[in-house]
Amino acid sequence: MLKGRHLIEPGNLELSEIDEICQLAEKMYKNPAEYAEVCHGKVLATLFFEPSTRTRLSFEAAMLHLGGSTLGFADAASSSSTKGETLADTIRVVSSYADVIAMRNPKEGSALLASKYSSVPVINAGDGGHHHPTQTLTDLVTIRALKGGLEGHTIGFCGDLKFGRTVHSLLNTMSRYPNNKFVLISPNELALPEYLVNSVLKAKNIEFTTSERLETVIDSLDILYMTRVQKERFFNEEDYIRLKDSYILDKEKMKLAKQDMIVLHPLPRVNEISVEVDDDPRAAYFKQVRYGMFARMALISKLLGVL
Repeated sequence: MLKGRHLIEPGNLELSEIDEICQLAEKMYKNPAEYAEVCHGKVLATLFFEPSTRTRLSFEAAMLHLGGSTLGFADAASSSSTKGETLADTIRVVSSYADVIAMRNPKEGSALLASKYSSVPVINAGDGGHHHPTQTLTDLVTIRALKGGLEGHTIGFCGDLKFGRTVHSLLNTMSRYPNNKFVLISPNELALPEYLVNSVLKAKNIEFTTSERLETVIDSLDILYMTRVQKERFFNEEDYIRLKDSYILDKEKMKLAKQDMIVLHPLPRVNEISVEVDDDPRAAYFKQVRYGMFARMALISKLLGVL
């Protein structure tokens, strides 16, 4: 039963609960009109202490499509935190006005703190480098819909695997499903943190390989999850120049991939996926955005107990 619960990290959800949310999201995707009034009279507060486009609008669109309403702010400068109000007091106040809160804050652990002072469910919309659980739900709904399930895939994570919270959360969650294998594609400077390799992949005896070059492994992938390689993460420009083009997905690299591979990206994209790939039927990152709205619709409905 998800009613009244907080969602701070993907690990808060049992696999059965994740499957329940994904199934509902798929039903909503296929027949949105059936769910157009399920949250009538309910209010979502979006508290974004740092700028966001997709995530904030996706939450607001989700609530509006459910027949509810929204209130909140899109920048810390619009809140009383500029006057010195504590996060705890802000949450106490806002939970008096709303039925559910979606919050993004640059400080790690802020969502967990908010959940301790809120009288309504809190959804973590990103707390610094820690967690972004609704992006993970978005990824899972997309994979289920386009690949038929969450088991038995070879998943390639490409780019910044060291600092990418979306990569960490999705790898953690997909490792909970049987027969998934991982290919970790990154420069050594941005490799997956050793603690994740040890605590997730090695501890669970999950098959994985590493590569510094995308083109040498892309033919083995069922799912390619792209992220940006950031110049500022390198100690010297020579290494960046040597490796940066290895992580630009273009038509030539796509020719090497399976015909049913899908390409995902948490967005925003910079130059790591060439625009020439957008017309490829395997490019699923804009479909992913739409699935994200339905993932959040399903989650909100479950936390509010209306479905």
